[in-house]
Amino acid sequence: MIEPHFAVFFTFVETRRKHFQMTKNLSFPLFFLAIFLFACTSSKPFFKNIEKYRAEKITENTTGDRHPLQPGDEKDLRFFAIDRKFQVKAKFTAATDTAVFDMLTYSGKTRKYFKFGDLHFRLAGKKLRLSLYRNVALISQEKYKNHLFLPFKDLTNGEETYGGGRYLDFETTDLKNGKLVLDFNKSYNPWCAYSDGFNCPIPPAENHLDASVFAGEKNFAGEKKHPK
Repeated sequence: MIEPHFAVFFTFVETRRKHFQMTKNLSFPLFFLAIFLFACTSSKPFFKNIEKYRAEKITENTTGDRHPLQPGDEKDLRFFAIDRKFQVKAKFTAATDTAVFDMLTYSGKTRKYFKFGDLHFRLAGKKLRLSLYRNVALISQEKYKNHLFLPFKDLTNGEETYGGGRYLDFETTDLKNGKLVLDFNKSYNPWCAYSDGFNCPIPPAENHLDASVFAGEKNFAGEKKHPK
């Protein structure tokens, strides 16, 4: 027979055990819910930044004195879903050879560029490298004095994306402590993807990636224009 004071003690212990178990069971779902909500909230600026960038590119493609598309052609512009794994931090190394060279364009003309440096990064488990260039004529203009140009090709070209490759733009001020954030969600098509009549640089062989970049702009879904 259990003494009364022991019975009270055992009842107290059992009550606390059940309370702890209930709290424990509730805490796990609440904990993961908190993580989920935090992740969603912290991701909002990232997604909004990409969406804003794409909207600006669409406006650039359809307005202005010289543009490849007409208002209404926006419906044929397509993009991959924004994916954070295609934003990577790259290590920058300055170029040792900065001699000016002729970069060929798809019109057959050339443009003067020099190599600014290389970006070293990992994507899809692979060690990769891309080169940054500067356009000699462009950087003489105040608006583009810090401009860096990154044309590239990848294994999606000719299938999901434009066969002639895609571009990324940066500023020299984007380099921080020898690093640069490389966001393929911002990769866009050259105007030659939409229309003839433009001098679009062909990505040099050193910027052909042995990887598939399922990010950024897809192939143009409309008819390519042939202005007279």
